[in-house]
Amino acid sequence: MALMLGIDTGGTYTDAVLLRDETDVVAKAKSLTTRHDLALGVGDAIARVMDESGAAASDIGLVSLSTTLATNALVEGQGGRVALIFIGFDEKDLNRQGLSDALKGDPALRLSGGHTHAGNAVAPLDTGALRDWLATYGGQISGFAVAGAFATRNPAHELEAQAIIAELTGKPVSCSHHLSSKLNGPKRAMTAVLNARLIGMIDHLISATEGLLDTLGVTAPLMVVRGDGALISAEMARGRPIETILSGPAASIVGAQWLTGEGNALVSDIGGTTTDVALLRDGKPTIDPNGAQVGGFRTMVEAVAMRTSGLGGDSEVHAISVGLGDGLFLGPQRVIPIALTAHNAPAMVHDALDRQLAADVNTDSDGRFVVPVLRVDPQVAGLSEREAALLARISDRSYPLTGLLNSRMEIASLRRLVERGLVQMSAITPTDASHVLGGMAEWDTDAATKALRLFARSRGKLGDPMAASAEALAEAILRQLTDQTSTVLLEATFDDDDGFTGDPMALARHELLLKGIAGHSGLIAADIRLNIPVVGLGASAHAYYPAVGERLRTQMILPEHAEIANALGAIVGQISIRESGIVTVPAKAQYRAHLPDGGVDFGTENAALECLETHLTEAAKAGALAAGAEDVRISVERTFQRTGEEGVDTLLEADVIVTASGRPRIAIG
Repeated sequence: MALMLGIDTGGTYTDAVLLRDETDVVAKAKSLTTRHDLALGVGDAIARVMDESGAAASDIGLVSLSTTLATNALVEGQGGRVALIFIGFDEKDLNRQGLSDALKGDPALRLSGGHTHAGNAVAPLDTGALRDWLATYGGQISGFAVAGAFATRNPAHELEAQAIIAELTGKPVSCSHHLSSKLNGPKRAMTAVLNARLIGMIDHLISATEGLLDTLGVTAPLMVVRGDGALISAEMARGRPIETILSGPAASIVGAQWLTGEGNALVSDIGGTTTDVALLRDGKPTIDPNGAQVGGFRTMVEAVAMRTSGLGGDSEVHAISVGLGDGLFLGPQRVIPIALTAHNAPAMVHDALDRQLAADVNTDSDGRFVVPVLRVDPQVAGLSEREAALLARISDRSYPLTGLLNSRMEIASLRRLVERGLVQMSAITPTDASHVLGGMAEWDTDAATKALRLFARSRGKLGDPMAASAEALAEAILRQLTDQTSTVLLEATFDDDDGFTGDPMALARHELLLKGIAGHSGLIAADIRLNIPVVGLGASAHAYYPAVGERLRTQMILPEHAEIANALGAIVGQISIRESGIVTVPAKAQYRAHLPDGGVDFGTENAALECLETHLTEAAKAGALAAGAEDVRISVERTFQRTGEEGVDTLLEADVIVTASGRPRIAIG
């Protein structure tokens, strides 16, 4: 039986696993994710499992990839510079559905054109204005998003704009109607903007993986996990990287069920950047009907119903004011742990920390470092002159933040470089705390201890040190991680418990809830516990999650192979291609099936539905077969909106979804 290779690329680690007969883990490995060159981390993880197993390249019949890179990028506000081509919309539409927030100051060009609800053109597309704008600004953009009014009814203007952009720039283009068949133009536009921003990142990952497999002589097909847990071809993932948001979390849920056999449980996966929580019901993850929500954006991408929080082992530790005293808060930004930065640049980190510890008082920038990630053309990255100059100054190696910036104006420049994913910050994290307390020893414990000593002596608002020692601070950091993780789990539980109607965030922080979790017994006795088991996943789950189970007084399941659950989930899923369309009624006895090439009118409802369903079935089946599915199964879902005016049952609109699914074909070497 051929082996199956699963790969998961996260913000901190890249995991690989070899599975035989879909039941037996043959080998597994972890390697650091190398953001400056993803091929290094992926290649190291693959090499380790191949060496451990003794497998030959010809033994591998399937390769599947899951990733949290897209999710992490949205949580951290990172990605390339994009432009939105906004066809047939008003200026005020840019401020709807989070569209302006998604653009983050990147340009938007409004053009005349667009269509009506029935699919008829409102005005011709202003191609001259588009060509003029591209001639001036096209070279400064890494990817384009195109959104036209009612493009799901008639995509002609989006397709025409896409062709012009491709002709004049050669840059990738994301059309909104390719990403969703639903109405709500600004929300579709926002989804297309995020998709365009992620294309370079996901293409880099897929290309790196394909290149490594080719070098190794692995000829098996490469699949990618979609946000709903299904598998899609690498080529489809390249064009629609937005569909890989929540890819890693979706794979972890599939992996959790495979590892534990649990039918009903909360699945909590802690990585370096995020904690992802989802509910497993009857052995299956639930799909969010409102679209995936990540990093504050509610997209139109179908994905698992997941709560993603910027809380992980590499979350930055912040000092905050709590009442009359001081406290800690973790995240949402991921930083590189001091222990890891010192492992890679020991002399620089130790010299800086020793100088800072020798000083009488701390500065705001002490204990923080800047690490370059990517070298890019400043114009394409959309950098200002000041940002480009700062990047050039720090692109050769890591630097202490103290003394690096020449003016306060460069603080904003550095923040912009971080948002673009060109540099990363390094500061203390729960990973450093674990090194100090002996729970981890992979990297430089001495540097972590120095950094925590430096943070511990910083003064709060009452003038007292944050902690008495590095060890005391480390314990406080891990207690805070337990508290915040417990809160995330409670929010998810309240959100899914039909017995509560209040805001899950408020309920999870309510005084009565917190007293009940603590088992308060006074004049009032309060006893509250989580009434569902939790499956803890992630490399650090065994270290951090027992305390979470104790706090919530519930069963904490920490399965064997929990640290590579995402990579396992990547290879036990199914290919699933979904195509959707709509039938509208623009006039009496006129039924319009909206096809990719435009609307087709029929005299009866059944004829229009039959035409649409046939087209969707052919497209979905062809997509599944092209992706390598075997024994393809077809399912059809119809949703109708009708009116019963004057006693006549009349169709207003019909939505049709066709899904073609099957297990991927295993290549036999």
